[in-house]
Amino acid sequence: MTRLERFSLARLDRLSWVQRTLLVGLVLSVLWSAWQIPHGNLTMRALRDTVVFIAFPAALAITHGRHLGWRVDRRAVRNAVLIALFVLPFYLVGSSLPSIRAYYPMWETSTALSAFLPHALQQFVVVVAAETYYRGLLCVGVRDELGFKSVFISPVVYALHHVGKPPIELLLSGPTDVLFGAVDYDANSILPSIVAHGLGLALLDWLVLHPPLFPPEQVLEWLSFLPIPL
Repeated sequence: MTRLERFSLARLDRLSWVQRTLLVGLVLSVLWSAWQIPHGNLTMRALRDTVVFIAFPAALAITHGRHLGWRVDRRAVRNAVLIALFVLPFYLVGSSLPSIRAYYPMWETSTALSAFLPHALQQFVVVVAAETYYRGLLCVGVRDELGFKSVFISPVVYALHHVGKPPIELLLSGPTDVLFGAVDYDANSILPSIVAHGLGLALLDWLVLHPPLFPPEQVLEWLSFLPIPL
């Protein structure tokens, strides 16, 4: 081993848990973006996200004796129910927006249960991976060291990963990240965001595959104050 390699390893050994978490988080974000998958291939998306956003963070946490919010207790269940009920109206109303209906489902499926259930299951894996990374590694994982400030680490990265989605979703991605992070922070668990995000996304797909719950023109009128295309 060269002197430069020994010096680099020594510097890495001196990094705190928070510093290592942020460094790994940055590397994983770059890796996730660089790992290209076939367009519309949900199976490959689930595989990539499981490797990048679950396996690597889990390995880091295990080797350092840390946890990423993979825990279930009464507080986590309570918060999961509350946040799921809070975001439910957003999914119900949003499913009637033209831009949302044009974009979702993100991966091809149908209302036939033989097609929708496997689709929803693989999509749920994608959600679990995302929550493990954003709310687990970058929030709950550094909760003890940073306190409530940990809630504000990932909103910018989360928003960047929503570029290309409907404008209203991009607009809400940052505040949603903070909301989910705050609820998970309070519970010291990522169960609340997994439930709200995972079940909400499956519900959204199901609703979009059916006639709108609300007249789209009415929803557009309700949200006409927003300076973005809907």
